[in-house]
Amino acid sequence: MIYIYVTGPAGSGKSTFTYALQEWMRNNQYEAITVNLDPGVENIPYRPDVDVRDWYQLQDIMEEYSLGPNGAQILASDLIASEIDEIREEIVSMDADYAIIDTPGQLELFAFRTSSDLIIRGLSERESYMAFIMDPMLAISPSGYVSLLTLSASVFFRFYLPYVNIINKIDLLDDSEIFKIRSWSEDVDTLYMDLRQERQSMIKEYALEMFKAMESLGVNFKPLFVSSRDLRGMEDVYSNIQLTYSGGEDLEKR
Repeated sequence: MIYIYVTGPAGSGKSTFTYALQEWMRNNQYEAITVNLDPGVENIPYRPDVDVRDWYQLQDIMEEYSLGPNGAQILASDLIASEIDEIREEIVSMDADYAIIDTPGQLELFAFRTSSDLIIRGLSERESYMAFIMDPMLAISPSGYVSLLTLSASVFFRFYLPYVNIINKIDLLDDSEIFKIRSWSEDVDTLYMDLRQERQSMIKEYALEMFKAMESLGVNFKPLFVSSRDLRGMEDVYSNIQLTYSGGEDLEKR
């Protein structure tokens, strides 16, 4: 089983991506389950096959420990890590090809907590894959795009797992905007030029220097483009995962 951790900033569409990827896989006869890791989420567009709310709910933690929402979320991540063996048993019992893991809405609650290392190791570190979801409306400006790459790179350096950047909600972009982002990912000079043409400010210079630093470190720039609404691009995500773990070979359909 391959564990796909869906991460990214709040509002980028992690939960809708989780739902859409599972739908695409099932439509193509691959067995995929969903796992919700957010004890505080109230509404999600899918029914989780494994749900941490069956172990801990944010409101209960707030009441029991007299904590606010943020403190309760932090404690919840530690409590979830303490139950990871039991959670893993439930996941494994479903005998799926993929476990699509929807991480908490606030990126820092997963990406920058030591409990997340315990969760990943407790599930299956060797078969883990990180999908970083990007907000398309921020990605259409050069400095916004570099900011997202910087955030993505920080998550990559935290976990050192196979990962891919994914721009979700491309149905909100027109063809020219998609072309522009593709050109930045494929031609470094184009991104350099567009960064320099943005308003003259220290912010622009910071973005340019951050981009240069990531380039020198070999950070993967090229995102995949998907729509959770109409499932466009989901085949590319599947192919990228298979390339990582099976040399590009297709799974046997069920």
